[in-house]
Amino acid sequence: MKKILVIGCPGSGKSYFARALAQKTGVPLYHLDMMYWNADKTIVEKNVFRARLSAVLAEDAWILDGNFSSTMEQRMAACDTVFFLDYPARVCLAGVRERRGKPRADLPWIETEEDAEFTAYIKSFGEERRPQILALLEKYKDKNITVFKSRGEADAFLCGESQ
Repeated sequence: MKKILVIGCPGSGKSYFARALAQKTGVPLYHLDMMYWNADKTIVEKNVFRARLSAVLAEDAWILDGNFSSTMEQRMAACDTVFFLDYPARVCLAGVRERRGKPRADLPWIETEEDAEFTAYIKSFGEERRPQILALLEKYKDKNITVFKSRGEADAFLCGESQ
């Protein structure tokens, strides 16, 4: 387990899980949002994002936290391990509400209010994005894949990793 993806709906706790996994394993952690977004909520140029991602993928070990459908297959092909936090939308929406107003190491700004477009994306994730992820997991089934259906399952895994 040296090249690890942590994927799932926004608000599922990808960054929390990835940070805990990085602490336990010593594998360097990279957040896709930090590669993609500027602090003023604008995006970096596509070639800048791709160069940043390519530099990480070229390293011997990494944990990548984030979805970004446009690069999902590239990352899945490069990894050896995938953790998919496959939680219901209500759990993810609660996660977004809980983190609002708090500084985060995985995002270059502080979310202070509800974003209707982002909420709609989360609500539609199960129908629109999840099937694409499942298809890629099937395509890359030779990888070490773990699908968590609850935060409790993810927490139990992390506890087991420390023993």
